[in-house]
Amino acid sequence: MQATPLFWILFNLLIIGLLLLDLLVFNRRAHAVGMREALGWSAFWIALSLSFNFLVYRMMGHAAGLQWLTGYLIEKALSVDNLFVFLLLFTYFKVPAEYQHRILFWGVLGALVLRGVFIVAGAALLAKFHFLLYILGAFLVYTGARMALSGDGEPEIDPSGNIVVRFLSRHLPITRQLDGGRFFTRREGVRFATPLLVVLVMIETTDVVFAADSIPAILAITRDTFIVYTSNVFALLGLRALYFALARLMVLFHYLHYGLALILIFIGGKLLTESFLREHFNFELSVPVSLGVVGALLLGAVVASLLRPKNNA
Repeated sequence: MQATPLFWILFNLLIIGLLLLDLLVFNRRAHAVGMREALGWSAFWIALSLSFNFLVYRMMGHAAGLQWLTGYLIEKALSVDNLFVFLLLFTYFKVPAEYQHRILFWGVLGALVLRGVFIVAGAALLAKFHFLLYILGAFLVYTGARMALSGDGEPEIDPSGNIVVRFLSRHLPITRQLDGGRFFTRREGVRFATPLLVVLVMIETTDVVFAADSIPAILAITRDTFIVYTSNVFALLGLRALYFALARLMVLFHYLHYGLALILIFIGGKLLTESFLREHFNFELSVPVSLGVVGALLLGAVVASLLRPKNNA
């Protein structure tokens, strides 16, 4: 069963309602998000995501439900890099803790729009040009191998060298002083951008880079745009709370990037070989098997990190 236009409308109304509730009610006043609050919101978003997953399972079938869960886990796992970027940017620009949630809110909102465009365009291209699947598979294998060989796996982001930030600096006056949680301020009648706008632009542009890994990985599982988009949305919506809950703990999982690399290589290899295996051996990896492999690789990386701490690695 395919998602009807009504599904799309109801889903987007749900997301808009949740975002308005977040911005205008629960986080109307700027404040530093504590560990207890972050864990509570993380639990809420995970529970809501799994509830929606169950709805997909009931309305669209068993296969669609498993595809949604696989896509959600892949996007959630690959979003770990985003957490490091958030931490780096907030530290580099000395963003006070009480304004970080506001930046992440608008950053995630922009990411949802950009990823929606990528997903629709990517699914349309894959449906029309089958050979792109092999290019996509090779890209994922290459990305996974590069990630595995990249050292500690933490993304290298140079805020001063970002091309979009340089463009912004040349065409818009930017003040070095904050003005509360505002992105723009006025000084002697002149409108200035504040450092918070620069951080927001950095978050949006780096998310585009990370989307180049995660969206193809999910499109390799299913080309159903509703499943790909909604699993992406729920993974991203819970990312803000996950950042505040795990930013200080992510250093414990130093083997996680190896697990993510193997996931990308596995999915890319699946794309490259599935037609050959189906045609010559009548063999095809089912969605439950793919989900099990993804889960096992993630769990193995986390367990390995805990059993062998970084200072002993």
